[in-house]
Amino acid sequence: MDNPVEPPLWSAYRELTAKATCVDLTHAFHPGQPHFAAFPDERREKVFDMDRGDGFNVHLYTLVGQWGTHVDPPVHFVAGARTVDEIPVEEMILPLVVLDITDRVAADPDATPTMEDVAAWERRNGKIPAGAFVALRTGWGRRWPDRNAMANKDAAGVSHTPGWSAEVLRYLFEQAGVTAIGHEQTDTDPGSATSAGDFSLELYVLARDRWQIELMANLDQVPETGALIVATWPKPQGGSGFPARVFALCPTG
Repeated sequence: MDNPVEPPLWSAYRELTAKATCVDLTHAFHPGQPHFAAFPDERREKVFDMDRGDGFNVHLYTLVGQWGTHVDPPVHFVAGARTVDEIPVEEMILPLVVLDITDRVAADPDATPTMEDVAAWERRNGKIPAGAFVALRTGWGRRWPDRNAMANKDAAGVSHTPGWSAEVLRYLFEQAGVTAIGHEQTDTDPGSATSAGDFSLELYVLARDRWQIELMANLDQVPETGALIVATWPKPQGGSGFPARVFALCPTG
C-alpha cells in the first residue's frame, strides 16, 4: 500500500513524546535503605552469576511488599478490600496534581497541607480534576537514602516528618473525587502521629477504596499542573503491596 495512514494511537504517541519529557519518580531500592522500622531489611543474592561461570545472571530478592517507592492498595489496611492485582490499568495513568509545601517544611518538618494550599492551587490552575493523582511535594525525597534524615527523630524518639492533613484528604476524596495520592515521606500520616501509633489518615485513604504511592522521588522536577503520571507495578495475586515504577510525562516549553 502506498503512503498508508498512520494508526491514530501511533500518531498520538509521536505527538506526546515530541511535546513531553519523562521524569522518574521512583527510588531504586536496595538492602539497607530507609524503611518502616517493623519491617525486615531486604535480602538479595545471585543464584546464577556470570562471574562464577554461569551462563546468565539471576537475583533472588526477599523483601516486604511495602519496600522503596511502592503502592499501597486498599487491602493493605482493610480486610477484604481490593488487592494489587485488582487495581485496573485504567487507574495507572492519570492527570498529576502537585501540592507544594516545601518551603513550610524547610522551616517546620511537622508541616502538613492546609485548605489554603488547595485553594491557592485552584486559584492558579482551576479545580482539581476528578480522577487525578495528587502528590504532596515536601522536599523530603532529597533526604533519601539517609535513614536517620528520613526518620528525623528527636531525643525522645519522636519522628518529625511532614504528612497529609485530614481536611485536605477529605476534600480531595469526598469533593474533588481524586483517584489516588502520593508523597515523598514514608507514611501518609505525619511523623508525630506515626510515632504514637496513629495511622488514621492512611486508613482513611485505603478505606475509601483508593490507593497511594509512598516514597516518591524527584517531585521537585515536575510542574504543579499539566503533567500525567504513570504508576505501575507487578501483579501478585492477592498482593497487599509491591514496589512500583512511577514516572511523569511533563510538558516541554
